[in-house]
Amino acid sequence: MQGGGGVSCAVAGEAPVVGPGPRRLGLTIDPAGDVEAPEERIGRLVRESPVVIFARRGCCMCHVMRRLLAAVGAHATVIELEEAAEEAAATAAAAAAVPALFVGGAPVGGLDGLMGLHLSGRLVPRLREVGALYG
Repeated sequence: MQGGGGVSCAVAGEAPVVGPGPRRLGLTIDPAGDVEAPEERIGRLVRESPVVIFARRGCCMCHVMRRLLAAVGAHATVIELEEAAEEAAATAAAAAAVPALFVGGAPVGGLDGLMGLHLSGRLVPRLREVGALYG
């Protein structure tokens, strides 16, 4: 990929893009002509969506996280990291290994952090607070 790497992004439940070349979910998010450092890119992506999961392609823990969030009515933006530098930046920002979850721009951690929020009864109120749930 040109221009300093890329981040593949898909909203949970979105259909894969079909066509020539590599199969990706959703769209590639790159600023128009700008090259961002991985830390800047991760920060920008976290600010742009109320619920973000950074993961590797085919991550089973990410799948579980997406399913749990969908079960309570929230749809996460899933960012598939393509480069080691991006994965390192996401890991550092979340203070957890990938998959890393952010809710309202704040790091939750990995699957264990999400499960902790859910089991304590704080997940749904937090999702409502950041505008990821309605009602």
